[in-house]
Amino acid sequence: MTHARRVVLGAGGAVVLLAALDAYVVVTVLVGIAEDVGIPLNHLERATPIVTGFLLGYVAAMPLLGRLSDRYGRRPLIHACLAAFALGSVLTALASGEVMVVAGRTVQGVAGGALLPITMALIGDLWAERERPLALGAVGAAQELGSALGPLYGGLLAGIPSTVVAGVELGGWHAIFWINVPLAALAAVAVHLTVPPRTRVPALHTADDHPAPATPLPPDPGTAAATAEAAQAPGVRAAHGVDGRADDRVDVVGGVLLALALALLIIGLYNPDPATAVLPPWGPYLIAAGVAVAAGFVWWEIRSPVRLLDLTATRKVPLLATLAVAFLAGAALLVTMVFVPLTAQTLLGADELGASLVLGRFLVALTVAALLGGLLARRLGDRVVAVAGMAVATAGYWLMSRWPSDLSGAGLAVDVALVTAGLGLGLVIAPMSAAVLRVTASGQHGVASAAVVVARMMGMLIGIAAVSAWGFYRFRSLTADLDTPLPFGVDGVTYQRQLADYTAKVQAALHIEYTEMFLVTAFVCLVGVGVAALMPSRRR
Repeated sequence: MTHARRVVLGAGGAVVLLAALDAYVVVTVLVGIAEDVGIPLNHLERATPIVTGFLLGYVAAMPLLGRLSDRYGRRPLIHACLAAFALGSVLTALASGEVMVVAGRTVQGVAGGALLPITMALIGDLWAERERPLALGAVGAAQELGSALGPLYGGLLAGIPSTVVAGVELGGWHAIFWINVPLAALAAVAVHLTVPPRTRVPALHTADDHPAPATPLPPDPGTAAATAEAAQAPGVRAAHGVDGRADDRVDVVGGVLLALALALLIIGLYNPDPATAVLPPWGPYLIAAGVAVAAGFVWWEIRSPVRLLDLTATRKVPLLATLAVAFLAGAALLVTMVFVPLTAQTLLGADELGASLVLGRFLVALTVAALLGGLLARRLGDRVVAVAGMAVATAGYWLMSRWPSDLSGAGLAVDVALVTAGLGLGLVIAPMSAAVLRVTASGQHGVASAAVVVARMMGMLIGIAAVSAWGFYRFRSLTADLDTPLPFGVDGVTYQRQLADYTAKVQAALHIEYTEMFLVTAFVCLVGVGVAALMPSRRR
């Protein structure tokens, strides 16, 4: 790997890391954001779009904007995404209400979701096939590092003291988003100095494996083999016809159908008033419409000559099983990353940093097991390790569902459950990626890796919406008969006793809500055990 390409890889990894950090950064400050934008603690369901808005934009934009980079170049699209990311950060930091904070997070998600596939496609442009997996692994590591560090990163920045300049709040959770502006600017400068303005498919990978030229070159008849290999690069194959001629068409229809299906499902699952039902009155209709549009997306992708994700030459059952495991693991992961900090803040009284440290037990185990899973998969096979990982995760979430009501005195039980769940989900990470690469052609490795990320993010999006819809409904049903005590018409001692009794009943309802949600997550992982059994095993 030449020095120039190492610099490009560093810049690409940095922008992917920045987007990944912000995908998870709000999980430890969600309560603080909710309070500042006027969402009361007993109506936290209204804070769900702060998480799902980012994820929806992230997943919906990933395939389409990655494909646009084939047409307009990697560097211009990265610059546009970084600018939009900074704009979304400013909107979020300035938000004083629910609508503005959700809008800012959605803009961040759209911009951040495009950075991963564009960086993967850039690697396909600049790296020869034999070196490409190492570079893709480095970008994947940046993505995983962001998911692991995001909650702690948010907790640390939220600890910055409140500072108001010209009427604008710069400290607290606002600092998380203000700091994105200079970071995005630095990343843009690094990308401008290192990434070629345009890359050309022919003559990218020559026999001596030089990096791609920064300016277009005329075709060279002596590089036919290199041209054929480069035409299979991630994000490039779909942009060229069978005869190798450039095809600048973009699958706008597929991108719109995917985004519309996800939006309908999420809006259908979001219930702003879960006091009487799990779903809102419009929920069943929008969910049915989302399923219909998703079926239309599949139909379109099968028949369209230009596709968002072209995986036609793969073995379908092993591929779909692996993507399904990624979907289920993503659902379990985000439920943990959202509701463990909420548990720490509402039941243990922890602040943002303290909540991120509680979650840190899970994240450390996840990171260690991700490395361990790769080593074990080499010896035992991807299928065996994935099945074992989902089984261990099932046990971990079952232990979390058995947490006692007095969490302050159950430190070891909390630690064991979080570590077990983290170990289980971590073991699955490497086998998922390896299995997808095994069943796809080498020229499709980049898009296959992106498909795993898309499946996992879709699992996060649908999973958190569905599980939280049930959980918030349970909380509202458990507290429907509670009357908030008021300090009028009673003496101080009586009021304090009534307040303590009310608080204890709310805490008990929260405990039931959280433990039941973790039990649902255990069943999700149990389904993953069966699906993982259909994954491809190691090559004999």
